[in-house]
Amino acid sequence: MEFRIDRRSAIPAYQQVVEQTKQALRLGALMPGDRLPTAKEVAEASALNPNTTLKAYRELEREGLAELMPGLGTFIRRSLARPQSGSDSQLREELEAWVGRARDAGLEREDVSALIASLLDAKYAEVAAPGSRSTSLNRKEQQ
Repeated sequence: MEFRIDRRSAIPAYQQVVEQTKQALRLGALMPGDRLPTAKEVAEASALNPNTTLKAYRELEREGLAELMPGLGTFIRRSLARPQSGSDSQLREELEAWVGRARDAGLEREDVSALIASLLDAKYAEVAAPGSRSTSLNRKEQQ
């Protein structure tokens, strides 16, 4: 696994490592028993301080996702993958087609990210509080 650190991001580098690892776990790219790259390997590949990587790995261990084994490395303990999110799932195929249409329509990556984020916020807010109004409606009422 190779980590891509966005140094311009407001998200701390160690948190980016945690989130990228979780994403790989959700997509099934990492499975229980897989070994994560050493802090030294990450430092060489992404110019990330080894202590930053170790901080991320400790966070993954705290969450029960990884296990640090002195002298051997850091290993994945459990998966976050769900059958509906696999690389061969129908939902992924539909999303891939939609993203292709969005790009063909001239939307930039940031436009697509913003659109998806707003839809996720709206849809998951509905699930969290059934029958409640969306945040954007509440903001309009306050104005």
